[in-house]
Amino acid sequence: MSAVDATYLRVATPDDAEGIAMVRIDSWRQTYRDIIPDTYLDNMEVEESMNLWHRVLSTPSAKTSVFVAELDGEVVGFAAGKMLDEPKFGLDAELAAIYLIPDLQRAGIGGRLVNMVARAQQEQGANGLITWVISRNKIARQFFEKHQAELLVEQAFSWDGIDMLEVGYGWRNLSLFRPH
Repeated sequence: MSAVDATYLRVATPDDAEGIAMVRIDSWRQTYRDIIPDTYLDNMEVEESMNLWHRVLSTPSAKTSVFVAELDGEVVGFAAGKMLDEPKFGLDAELAAIYLIPDLQRAGIGGRLVNMVARAQQEQGANGLITWVISRNKIARQFFEKHQAELLVEQAFSWDGIDMLEVGYGWRNLSLFRPH
């Protein structure tokens, strides 16, 4: 059985906060090394991110959905979605995060995670899903384009004082997502 076949997807719990934080930080450090200043990436702290995710996962909300990909008892990826207070570009929910360890990227797990978020948000009444990507993140852009996301906008934004460009992708019809 391959690692991809052995990967189990499920709803995240507060006990997953550390694994989610580690996947997120490791992904950022590998993906954004030439995009975001090294000092910012090197100063990212697992504990700070873990505390944030623990708060999110300890406060259940019908508006939020978080799923993890688990392999051999370890979190190897996650995705999070939420209903928006105000629609953006006509879309009423957001894919707020999707990260996988690099060894499992491009194996179908990310698509399954996005599908789970889309289904969960649809169950909450969402009709569309938007996501944001740093413009220079070619791997993420290819992923969303492969999954038929529509390029909606490219705009300037600031992240912790770092000026960058971001692109917004969206799906206008969540019924296109199929359960796995």
